[in-house]
Amino acid sequence: MKILVTGANGFVGKNLVASLEAIRDGKDRVHQIKGRNKKIKPESLEIISYDKESSKQELETACKDCDFVFHLAGVNRTKDQTEFFRGNVNFSLEILSLLKKYHNTCPIMLSSSIQASLLGRYEKSDYGRSKLEGEKIFFQYKKETGAEVLIYRFPNLFGKWCKPNYNSVVATFCHNIANDLPIQIHNRDTELELVYIDDLVEEMLLALNGLEHHCEWRESIVVPDKAGKFCYIPYGYKVTLGEIADILEEFRRGEDILSIPAIPEGSFVKKLYSSYLSYLPERKVKLPVKMNVDARGSFTELIHTLDCGQVSINIANPKINRGQHWHHSKWEIFFVVAGEGLIKQRRIGSQEVIETKVSGKKIEAVRILPGYVHCIINLSDTENLVTVMWANESFDNERPDTFSETV
Repeated sequence: MKILVTGANGFVGKNLVASLEAIRDGKDRVHQIKGRNKKIKPESLEIISYDKESSKQELETACKDCDFVFHLAGVNRTKDQTEFFRGNVNFSLEILSLLKKYHNTCPIMLSSSIQASLLGRYEKSDYGRSKLEGEKIFFQYKKETGAEVLIYRFPNLFGKWCKPNYNSVVATFCHNIANDLPIQIHNRDTELELVYIDDLVEEMLLALNGLEHHCEWRESIVVPDKAGKFCYIPYGYKVTLGEIADILEEFRRGEDILSIPAIPEGSFVKKLYSSYLSYLPERKVKLPVKMNVDARGSFTELIHTLDCGQVSINIANPKINRGQHWHHSKWEIFFVVAGEGLIKQRRIGSQEVIETKVSGKKIEAVRILPGYVHCIINLSDTENLVTVMWANESFDNERPDTFSETV
């Protein structure tokens, strides 16, 4: 199966091509390409990337016998307004002409823009008009040839590899805040409709398999409709500029203590955090952590989270007994990853002791119970005992919930 991707070096193109190549090379064990008819062997996939540096002959050869076209190429920012029509209309005409020349009626996807549906509000938008004209050309092509045409009106997009200071405010905010540069906000209440790049690519893979989501546009609003003439990505977020800036500032404030925000599955914050990290400069890739060292060994807090506690690492020197305290509500899980040790726990007011032998040779999870005095003893005369510790809450110096007592 031959898949032509125009605009392959752009933001969407790079992400789509990377995903297709992972499927082709057998590195993606989740997605399968079935095309419109039957399952296709991954190794039989041929991804043809076309961009500005490609030749016209390469485009013609690809259009001759390709099985699917992702038409992502276009102009979305230029000083010369005529470039919008040259890139978004004329180039589309060129591709459709080549497909007609070789009687190739394979499915073709077009990346349009929600700006095409907003011309009543953006009457001076040459970009929107060029996108709308491109849509009309594709609908006419469908009428003339019977080819399957999938037109997506993309909203604002964000994610890794998106170029900052170009046409994505999210990319610009992420880049600037990650690099400790200022950002400009003219109106914090301006609301954006956003789609994450991985969700977009997921929809593109569905479209490749004939499982795209259809809709109609009514007064600039998407209305899901299985028989609709447009397609859409059923995952999106509406967020204000002020909210985006505030969330990103929280990310930056948490960098020095390796604080990870609350990132529920499918949430905007989770996807924005992944995007933000992709803009970090090299100097922020490696961060120092504070090791608290004494004669017993060391204790180092590794990761803090807003809603899932913290992860630390404890290194006990030979024959050292560490801990000897208890907590009201805090609870922990210990993982000994190197050495031989003994964990002891005793419920407050009781004389009964729970003893658990632990070893880095067989890593196990040991729960440290609230209301139980506990300690961990290094049983070795020569080797350190290394324990990874997770606590359900980050340590708070003002309210430590830690009380000394021996097991």
